[in-house]
Order: sequence, then C-alpha cells, then structure tokens
Amino acid sequence: MPPVELLLMLLLIATVIVVARLKDLFAAAMLTGIASLLAAGLFVLMDAVDVAFTEAAVGAGVSTVLFLGALSLTSRREKQERTRILPILIVAATGAALIYGTWDMPAYGDPDAVIHHHLAPELIAETEKKIHIPNIVTAILASFRGYDTFGEVVVIFTAGVGVALLLGGLGLRRRDERGEEES
Repeated sequence: MPPVELLLMLLLIATVIVVARLKDLFAAAMLTGIASLLAAGLFVLMDAVDVAFTEAAVGAGVSTVLFLGALSLTSRREKQERTRILPILIVAATGAALIYGTWDMPAYGDPDAVIHHHLAPELIAETEKKIHIPNIVTAILASFRGYDTFGEVVVIFTAGVGVALLLGGLGLRRRDERGEEES
C-alpha cells in the first residue's frame, strides 16, 4: 500500500475510533464529516473519482447537515447507558464474515483478475454496437450503471423524505406544545 493511502487509512481508522468513544454529539457529527472526507480521499487515490465525489457530497455534506439538524432537536451530550454485549458480538461476527469473504479476492489492480478477461473485453467490443455511444466510459456510466444509480437516488430520496417528515413532525409538535403552554 502506498504511503499516502496508508496515512489516509490510519487517519480514517483513528477518526472512527474517536467518534465511537465521544460523548459530545456535536464533535461526533463533525468528525463523521471528516471521516467521510478521508474516505473520499482514499477513493480518489483508487481512481474512483465518481464514488469520491458522492462520498464527499453525501457523506461529508448532506449527512453532516442532517446530523446537525437532528442534534438541534436533542441534547448535546450522549446519555450514558450500560454496555450490552450482544450487539458487539453481532457486529464482530458480521465484520469477521466480511473479512473472510474478501480473502479470495484478487489483489487491487491485478491484471489477471477475472473482470479483465471476461467482462472488460466484451464491454470494449460491444458497447458502441449495443448503446450507440462512442465513449465507453460515458456509455457504462450512463447506461449500464444507470440502473444502479437510479436505485441509489431512490434510496437517498426516500431517506431524505423520511428525515424531513420526522423533523417537520417534531417542529409541529413543539409548536403545538408551546401553543398549549401559552393558553
């Protein structure tokens, strides 16, 4: 792993650990945005600029604003609760399964990976015939990945509507409570 990627990965891990340990929710929201920017930097180094842009816009931008909006409706500090072991075990088991699932993956950038021998040659040879767009990258992003992107947009839109309804409903409830107190 190149030194810049290693540095960004270590900073990302340190940021996530600090976020998990913080009791100040405002600081946690800000550090979550920083973690998203670090992840976006890693995506840029891996030549996934489109994913990096999305991570920066949604992860660091929109999510941070939503966190701060939710934080304005609650207290600044986290309420202390006793540690429950079952959720920790479930997360650890899921993480171990995910790591186990990546062991047989080809190395990053490996030219002998399956993708370079089956899908890539077909896309290079057939894209202009199937889609009638001469630029292969544009064709893949606009057509083949369009379904995936549409699904992501629907999920983000649904989440945004849900958050707006929750925040709007809380605002109405607060106004109703204030009106009753004044009466």
